[in-house]
Amino acid sequence: MIKFLRLQPGFTIDAPYASDEVVKKMRTALKTNDMTGFADAASMCFDYKIEPASQRFWSPHLSVQVSDANDSDSTSMARLHCRFAPRPEIWTMFIAIYFVILILMFAAMILAYVQWWMGGQPWALAMVPLGIVFIVVLHVASQIGQSLSSDQMTLLQSRLDQTLAIAGIAQPGHDSGVAEQRVTA
Repeated sequence: MIKFLRLQPGFTIDAPYASDEVVKKMRTALKTNDMTGFADAASMCFDYKIEPASQRFWSPHLSVQVSDANDSDSTSMARLHCRFAPRPEIWTMFIAIYFVILILMFAAMILAYVQWWMGGQPWALAMVPLGIVFIVVLHVASQIGQSLSSDQMTLLQSRLDQTLAIAGIAQPGHDSGVAEQRVTA
């Protein structure tokens, strides 16, 4: 049930280097011939994307943010916060649709209250369950898109693995983890 409610799957990777060093190594790895064009870097963030020729409406991207691990036992460790998400323009469209539906539901509740207060039938209240149905349908559609893009999510994670291997942060063949990988919601 929880997995069904999850909109953007993610995971974290702990690396045995300081965050600045991890960023430097990853930027150098992304400049190699094997990795050119698969990711963009800005400050402490990396954005892995599907090449335009292979993109579909539901194609994801992998956002990786590097920060210092705040654990008491990890003074010089970095933590990579990785999250799969729809492309920004698709994510913005879905969020906008959610908000429009919620605003219309709120307006229907106000109209129903006014109808009731004036002694009429509050028929506008029927729009609230309809809005909930639309939100559930939209969520199911996003889950279907997420499952249809699982092959591309695997590809993006393998590109991250390859970047970490080239950077010397992870050994080739390791599963996205140097010290530890944790799946988050």
